[in-house]
Amino acid sequence: MTDELFTISTLIGILHSCVRLATPYLFASLGETFGQRSGVLNLGVDGIMLMGAFFAFYVVFEGHNLWVGVLAAIVVGMLMGLLKAFVSVTMQALQGISGIGLYLFGLGLSSLLFKTLIGSVEGVSGFRQVGIPFVSDLPGIGHIFFNHNALVYLAYIMVPVSWFVINRTTLGLKIRAVGHNPEAADTLGVSVNGVRYATMMIGGALAGVAGASLSIGLQNVFQENMTNGLGFIAVALVYFGSWRTVGVLAGSLLFSLVNALQLWVQALGIPVPSEVAVMMPYVMTIVVLAFTARQIQKPAALARSYERGE
Repeated sequence: MTDELFTISTLIGILHSCVRLATPYLFASLGETFGQRSGVLNLGVDGIMLMGAFFAFYVVFEGHNLWVGVLAAIVVGMLMGLLKAFVSVTMQALQGISGIGLYLFGLGLSSLLFKTLIGSVEGVSGFRQVGIPFVSDLPGIGHIFFNHNALVYLAYIMVPVSWFVINRTTLGLKIRAVGHNPEAADTLGVSVNGVRYATMMIGGALAGVAGASLSIGLQNVFQENMTNGLGFIAVALVYFGSWRTVGVLAGSLLFSLVNALQLWVQALGIPVPSEVAVMMPYVMTIVVLAFTARQIQKPAALARSYERGE
């Protein structure tokens, strides 16, 4: 059975799964990058993802268009981001604790809504794979990179878009300034709270889409706590990527590769305990953070509240 893991067809399948499974990591970690670059740490990403996943699924379950489901996830994510901004920016609550509170809120409310409005695990017709003409027919490479659903393509498009916004726009300059030195940014007329509210809403929207990519893009079902802590890995990926979009992309692919590998190991019946296989992404999170924590320079004002006139 182990030999089957190293066949060409299996390796192509693993890489195809890797590209596909990176979708929620990318959406969530890119959104978190915006927030952290402005100085706000959001540990509630997982809760936002759960809410986005539920509302996207429920809208589609009720017979609406898939893109309406994505829109619902965006709106819910932005509202959750707005709540996080109010608590952490306006009320100046400790960002780590308020983030955990947001996660628990999303976990509990999504579970309650699921039990009340749906009741049992149901399936929907989610986004289908769409091959890109010509390139999807290329041997091996075509199947790996160019035969996915629309949300997968959108996730990868968001990498250069996010890079451009952060590094080449006025908004991006304000985000970086606020995250590095909010006092100096304030003296130059930049609204520190306004920028942080904006990044929380952007991050919330992307986390909502990350949840939607799970419920109507990858799994086509909704179940309680279906993220299984993926949002916390997304936060870790921002550290892993040193707050750069390319680094976040590399980290997302690395973690999704580990996830894809453990799924294929189980599918091929290779004698590895399923608990060990499932633990692999989380063990890697700990290892990566342990080795990179001292080698990266975070935004100077990360997780630090700002009050004008300090």
